[in-house]
Amino acid sequence: MAATAYPDVRRTKRRAALITPERRRLIELVLGPCILIAIWWLADLCHLNKHLLPSPFATLHDTWNNLISGSLARDFWQTLVRVTYAFVAATVIGIPAGIVLGAKEGIYRSVEFIIDFFRSTPATAMFPLFMLLFGLGDFSEIAVATFAALLVIVFNVAYGVMHARQTRILAARSMGASSLRIFKDVIFYETLPQTFVGLRNGVSLALVVIIVAEMFIGASVGLGHRIIDAQISYQLTDMYGSILVAGAMGYGLNLMFLIAEKLLIHWSGR
Repeated sequence: MAATAYPDVRRTKRRAALITPERRRLIELVLGPCILIAIWWLADLCHLNKHLLPSPFATLHDTWNNLISGSLARDFWQTLVRVTYAFVAATVIGIPAGIVLGAKEGIYRSVEFIIDFFRSTPATAMFPLFMLLFGLGDFSEIAVATFAALLVIVFNVAYGVMHARQTRILAARSMGASSLRIFKDVIFYETLPQTFVGLRNGVSLALVVIIVAEMFIGASVGLGHRIIDAQISYQLTDMYGSILVAGAMGYGLNLMFLIAEKLLIHWSGR
């Protein structure tokens, strides 16, 4: 029995050696898109409303042609620029504001209702107000996206500052560290994980708001404008392809922050 078991053990070890962590991660990354395309292809084979659901391969082919021609790339770039402007503005304002509010809990409690109220209000409901204030165009779209992302970043940064580990703060204080030194060497690093949560949520929310704003606030270029224009003109492969590209942008931005978080705060949770 023992002798016959050895070959099975060796085969299992060889299989484990073939599937390295890098290969396993690659398989995990590719598996999701493949499952999505497979479900879409099966739905197409079953003829589930051909007029509303084009073939995935026809959609991908049309999307590739639009990227090569430059029309889809231009819309992608314009949306990315708007998201970047909104996110950078929200980050520059939100991180210092969150630190100040978190450091002074009394101040935070006094404005907590305002932050939570507007954070809970759908950003799309603010479109008419921002259109009245800033008119139609890029500035209005970026302003409403900045507003939405700002509240998320402020909340997460303030929460991280208020819930920094008190044991480490007390230990630093007992060793004679000044308030500035405690903030720079203890509180700042303690709040980084929660800050990155806010940044990831903020950039995702900024993308959502920009896409919707491009549909309804007078944009002439951008993925949102392209999606609604393709829907009106019944160019379904272009519409689905633009949706896929918008999703790829959101996934890429989130992945970028996850990688940065892993590299910069690898000590999180220790």
